[in-house]
Amino acid sequence: MSEQTNENPQQYPEQLSDVLLVMDKEKKKIQAVTGVDENGNLKTVDATKKNQSQFMRVDRAGDLFTNFFSNFWRQLKDPTHFSFFKVPAKEAVETAKEMQKQVDAPTKEGEAVMAKHEVKEPKEQQQETKKDVQAPQAPEKSEYRYKAEDVDWNYLAQFGINKERLEKDGQLDLLLKGYKTNKVYPTSVNFGAVIMRSDARLGFQDGEDGKPVLMMYGVRHEPNLKAPFFGHEFTKEDRENLLKTGNMGRMVELTNRKTGEKIPSIISIDHLTNEVIAFRQDRIKVPDEIKGVKLSEEQKQDLKDGKAIYLEGLDFKNSTNKNAHVQFNADKKYTEFLFGDKAPKQTQENDPKYYRGKTFSDEQYKQLTEGKTIYVSDFKDGKGNPYKGYVTLNKETGNCDFSFKNPNALKNKAQPTEAHKTQVAVNSNGKTNEATKNINEPLKPEQQKPKNQTQQQRQNEHNRPAKSKGVRR
Repeated sequence: MSEQTNENPQQYPEQLSDVLLVMDKEKKKIQAVTGVDENGNLKTVDATKKNQSQFMRVDRAGDLFTNFFSNFWRQLKDPTHFSFFKVPAKEAVETAKEMQKQVDAPTKEGEAVMAKHEVKEPKEQQQETKKDVQAPQAPEKSEYRYKAEDVDWNYLAQFGINKERLEKDGQLDLLLKGYKTNKVYPTSVNFGAVIMRSDARLGFQDGEDGKPVLMMYGVRHEPNLKAPFFGHEFTKEDRENLLKTGNMGRMVELTNRKTGEKIPSIISIDHLTNEVIAFRQDRIKVPDEIKGVKLSEEQKQDLKDGKAIYLEGLDFKNSTNKNAHVQFNADKKYTEFLFGDKAPKQTQENDPKYYRGKTFSDEQYKQLTEGKTIYVSDFKDGKGNPYKGYVTLNKETGNCDFSFKNPNALKNKAQPTEAHKTQVAVNSNGKTNEATKNINEPLKPEQQKPKNQTQQQRQNEHNRPAKSKGVRR
């Protein structure tokens, strides 16, 4: 699943893909989404058969689409200006016509069609992601950091902030729990002779009396990465990482302007406002397990250092894709998935210390760089089962090469059996052989044939020749 939203629409099998339709709330017109430009402006075309090749296709798998749409929403300059709808690719043109009829002449039947396909930025998506993936920095003593009755709602009304609207949008809970809203709101400040209006994310901070004080995070045209940030000057690589993934990808020391204290921190970009956000490293909490994959201590430390790690065998529901990059986001205060163009390819492709979802130990890495072959017994296939093999470092390409047989058998007599080849081919690559093609279950380590009577019976039934019906005379 890719989060790419540029000029090249995603290509998925028609039966597995959906199309995003959109209605501009001012223009009252239904169109198909083709992407988002570099300034956060939505790109669309008329939803006609002629333009079908330009429609942005998205994987309809539940977890992946939810993650995709959340990131897609954040890229938009003004997401609240639009209503979005997810429809099957083969029905996109006809459904768009039905929706346009509803916009032009509302009916109860048309309203049901719109409601069936509408996609919103749901609070349950953020809650579900936090429950499964992240370790949010929520207060330990209470689920809520603030109380609604402690908020001066009459004062906030002067800025255009309405409690009922926040509650209806599912944002009030986020604010009271100490998080920022995950959407922007129009705000205004009246200075008498001057009225200032701006779109902003909202949040609360502790006031001097302990009661919540409103914070407005205004939307910027682009993040300011040219000026020093609490003493840190962004390198070219820092800027590229922040603009591409939203995360800088490393830990740096920031300077407290009042005390001069050096604070190890990671940095990310708020994709709704383009604000540069820092988060103290000593407050980062990472889970022991992500989607069924247990993290090693080294992987946990990499996340705390702001690095992205690559995990295989993740338990995504309703999806065949089981692998993804994960990285801690300073703005969200939890780990997030990085798909498509946002995935840092160098993490798995160009770093010989990281290969096939495994981070080598310092000793293994040392042996590789010395030109030695190392034997690895705890690789994981696409179904999470272990397999064994040999790894060498290709000096010409700088990448690792893998083999089930030791390229230099004299160095190590231990040999992975041929069964590991079958296991990885079936579980990771979707290939089968005559002995396993009808088992329909992930092969266990070193399994080359049915493991029990049930699997053998299933295999025999498929291999038994069909009975002839004969010829009636």
